[in-house]
Amino acid sequence: MSSIFAGIMIPFIGTTAGAACVFFLKNALKPSVQKAFLGFASGVMVAASVWSLLIPSMDMSGHMGKLAFIPASVGFLLGIGFLLLLDEIIPHLHIDTEQPEGPKSDWKKSTMLVLAVTLHNIPEGMAVGVAFAGLLSQNGTITMAGALALSVGIAIQNFPEGAIISLPLKEAAGKGKAFIYGTLSGVVEPIGALLMLVLAEFLGPVLPYFLSFAAGAMIYVVVEELIPESAEGEHSNVATIGFAVGFVVMMILDVALGQDVLGFGSGKRNTIKRENTTKTEPHPYPE
Repeated sequence: MSSIFAGIMIPFIGTTAGAACVFFLKNALKPSVQKAFLGFASGVMVAASVWSLLIPSMDMSGHMGKLAFIPASVGFLLGIGFLLLLDEIIPHLHIDTEQPEGPKSDWKKSTMLVLAVTLHNIPEGMAVGVAFAGLLSQNGTITMAGALALSVGIAIQNFPEGAIISLPLKEAAGKGKAFIYGTLSGVVEPIGALLMLVLAEFLGPVLPYFLSFAAGAMIYVVVEELIPESAEGEHSNVATIGFAVGFVVMMILDVALGQDVLGFGSGKRNTIKRENTTKTEPHPYPE
């Protein structure tokens, strides 16, 4: 259990480390650097959604045969809808914008900025939690190494996000408060992960739906928030390059760590064994 607890805390550590940049960097990140980081985060989240969430979801539904896509499809759409609902009912403000989204509110700009990142972090926490819940189900589809790979990948992309949210707040709120705000934006991740672990005992039959639900929520964040923000201002290919690098890094983490390179787990890939249903047909022209 100690390994699982450490695993769900890794993304939060990444956010906290990024928020700590307020003590070492004098100014906010340059627009080109922000674009690169946003593109990188997008690539990591898309790759994690595919390899660590959607594919295991369909593998767990292998007994459904040709209908194995149903849990993945339904859960994915529910995840999109869930984040869309939160976007509509919670006031929040995206970075480098002046017009808040959601219902009208008198909340401070800093509060709504933190809420925007918090909304982003909810699906990431759920993704890590549901991965470890899959590990606890002991069905062989998700290994400790695979769950840790997802956790490490999200932590890597959380580092620049922590910096991006904290540095703009430094001038208005001071270093200490900016660090606290940045750190608090990531608190929802271990909370969401712990919630999934608490429900792990009851998730067994619907675990494929929860895996794809987390994937849908993460893809929503990429499409609705990260990619548009990375495309703002002067045109640049930096975000595209960042996306490619992030995608490849997460893919490598999932494949390499998922095969137990670091000695965790059972050494299996995040797939279940399917029976070979190929029938050998007699040769039409016997010799």
